[in-house]
Amino acid sequence: MTGVSHADGRLLVPLYVHPAVDPAAWQAVAAAEPGRIAAVVLNLADGPGEAPDNVFAEAAEKLRAVGLPLLGYADTDYGRRPHSAVVADILTYRQRHGITGVYLDQVATHPGALAHYRRLATAARAAGCGTVVFGHGDHPDPGYAEVGLADLLVTFEGDWEAYRSMTLPLWTGRHAAARFCHLVYDVPAELAREAAALIAARRAGVGCAVPGAGENPWRTLPYGLTAAELT
Repeated sequence: MTGVSHADGRLLVPLYVHPAVDPAAWQAVAAAEPGRIAAVVLNLADGPGEAPDNVFAEAAEKLRAVGLPLLGYADTDYGRRPHSAVVADILTYRQRHGITGVYLDQVATHPGALAHYRRLATAARAAGCGTVVFGHGDHPDPGYAEVGLADLLVTFEGDWEAYRSMTLPLWTGRHAAARFCHLVYDVPAELAREAAALIAARRAGVGCAVPGAGENPWRTLPYGLTAAELT
């Protein structure tokens, strides 16, 4: 896998807040121990935005300059968004921000959409993306884990209470932990260590737990951004 952790316990950081709104959040990510971060997901407006944004571009460049892999967020609307529109987002990110990978969100889970996502993954790699992430938010059909599609599958995205009751399908045991990511929000600060331990126990080699809730919980920084937070 290129650009995303081969080792357990690293963070995928959905940095879904504009640097003009929360510059401290972007500075904290740039100052974090690089070895703790698998990748940072850039998301200006549920995609790259219609027009270039200099403030956003400068902040993204600072992350790239310290060696953090950058993934561009592109919504696929569970297979309903046209292939060409998704690819256009990827190309725009590549041009404006030099991304090394793509985070395809709202990815379908049923086997009938596999051919569509296989084409998208192929197009993303042809566009220069070394890393392809499928943001299912739930466990998909096992076919989505086949070689040549995504490097990383986000098989959980939800709140802490839902995560505590989530169960793993047996097929996930046939794949390395580094293939899976769990994104958990609304995690109380006093349970941050428990959340990190549960993500690891469920064999998600990459993860993220944040305190945020509501419409955009990813406006808050993840626990564990620095080693001291979980010691």
